[in-house]
Amino acid sequence: MCGIVGHIGTGDSADILLEGLKRLEYRGYDSSGIALLNGDSIFVEKAVGKLKNLTDKMAQHTVSGTSGIGHTRWATHGGVTHLNAHPHTSSDNVVVVHNGIIENYRELRETLSAQGYHFVSDTDSEVIGHLVVEKLKTYDKPAALLRAVLEELDGAYALAIITKDFPDCLLVARNASPLAIGVGEDACFVASDAMAMSEQTRRVIYLKDNDYAIIRQEGAEIYDGDHNLVNREEVIVAASPGLVSKGGYRHFMEKEIHEQPDAITHTLAAMTDDAGALTAGLTDEQLQQIKGIVFLAAGTSNYAGQVARYWIERLAGVPVNVEVASEYRYRAPVSSHLTHAIAISQSGESLDTLMAMRYAQEQGLSTIGLVNVDHSTIAREADAILPTRAGPEIGVASTKAFIAQLTALLALAIAIGRANGALSPDEASALHEEMKSLPSMVGKTFSLFDELRPVAHDLARVSSCLFLGRDSLFPIALEGALKLKELSYVHAEGFAAGEMKHGPIALIEDGLPVISLLGSDALAPKVISNLKEAQARGATIILFAAESVADDVDFATHTCRLPDCGEYLMPFITTLPMQILAYLTASEKGTDVDQPRNLAKSVTVE
Repeated sequence: MCGIVGHIGTGDSADILLEGLKRLEYRGYDSSGIALLNGDSIFVEKAVGKLKNLTDKMAQHTVSGTSGIGHTRWATHGGVTHLNAHPHTSSDNVVVVHNGIIENYRELRETLSAQGYHFVSDTDSEVIGHLVVEKLKTYDKPAALLRAVLEELDGAYALAIITKDFPDCLLVARNASPLAIGVGEDACFVASDAMAMSEQTRRVIYLKDNDYAIIRQEGAEIYDGDHNLVNREEVIVAASPGLVSKGGYRHFMEKEIHEQPDAITHTLAAMTDDAGALTAGLTDEQLQQIKGIVFLAAGTSNYAGQVARYWIERLAGVPVNVEVASEYRYRAPVSSHLTHAIAISQSGESLDTLMAMRYAQEQGLSTIGLVNVDHSTIAREADAILPTRAGPEIGVASTKAFIAQLTALLALAIAIGRANGALSPDEASALHEEMKSLPSMVGKTFSLFDELRPVAHDLARVSSCLFLGRDSLFPIALEGALKLKELSYVHAEGFAAGEMKHGPIALIEDGLPVISLLGSDALAPKVISNLKEAQARGATIILFAAESVADDVDFATHTCRLPDCGEYLMPFITTLPMQILAYLTASEKGTDVDQPRNLAKSVTVE
């Protein structure tokens, strides 16, 4: 999603802002810009496209400042144009950057236009700057000014403002969109992601919803939604410059695929107590209280929840619903049979998932946040946390975060089953031992990069393909289709293999690739029959199969043999080739692997 950076104090603001924006590139964006305040002048530069375009423009200027704000934008209101890029300026006196959506911007725009303000962009954000100028006619203190502006705004926002009226401070606020303050020795910073400030400071204050703050060189003055001056906890974050290096790989995604054994190892360690038991970080009493679960998630995280539904119902005997987060709270769901809502989000900031979790809390459900960022909003607001330990994930298309989510969810299923008696201690221990073999088994799949290059070469030249799977491999087929769509822009759809004959079979024509996942389980013969139906109608069968059943599909055009493993591990083993195939296809086509078009890493608008 859009990114915000800000700086006030010692150091060259231009260099600091550009470095911060560079660290936010992974979130996805279509334009960028910075504004610098120096005495009585404000300098603004913007560029459409990659951050390099902005950097090249800045190199043509000899400007500096001791305070400033910057932004990477992902279009929500208005197209990708220079005028729509942030920062937005009003009356040559106020500059604003904004993440989120101002829901009442039309009404504000009409009112401000009637008062003589001229709008040059199509964005909702521009109303904020004009509103600040209007309120400056009445308020001469920064906190009172900001309070008056916020009272006019409805919607989600993280915003940062500079004005010549208050040259010694930045004005910032958040509501349902992340924003953090960084504290340095002789400077302060603001960013929508602590990673953006990691080269400047590790001391971070996370603002809560409805907080607003006046940031000066010497520190921050923070107010809550009731306008009380408050102290927010300062935490030390672990982000460091080395964590965002490609480490010699061509793309961040390639690097993060190779980091998945470590992601599994570290996440499994987080799920294990000091005695070596698999507890998912919860007490037996807490685990026994879990009688019914609803997973709330979007995209790849939703597919992790769909896999977990098979595991938890089978291993723990606990009913599970999986909801698309953006739909959940709008359909008046019945929750009387449920006790817990588990919000799954890599960033912990996905607005759809956050709002769904809040709705579940209103319905009386206990909440658990399954997140990769400990200090994220979902982590802070949930009743309990299931932490994944994937480390920072830069590629927009999730890889190691997804595998870490699966690790935590299988650990949870085993822990619930052991605690409620659905699994004996010996059965739980045996499954735990199986999980310990995962890093090694996953590592062996890296050899598939070379094997799958010819397949990717062919896929890069098709316009559509199908992915099929059964049981817990059905959600992995959905994830495989999503990865191919995200990265290579090839149309792909995933189906339960048994559903193909109920409609999707009409799509099959000569040469259509059908990518199938096949485990060595009781459903394998049924999947093979489905594949024969597809092959008889001209489909090209690309098979990813456990070694013991691979030869049963002797009509496949290409067979990728995967290690035999228990049924609960097969979703892990099939996930890696789906990622590798999508990555190689995108590379073959020359698309932007790490930052696919129109996508964002952390979606903080509805």
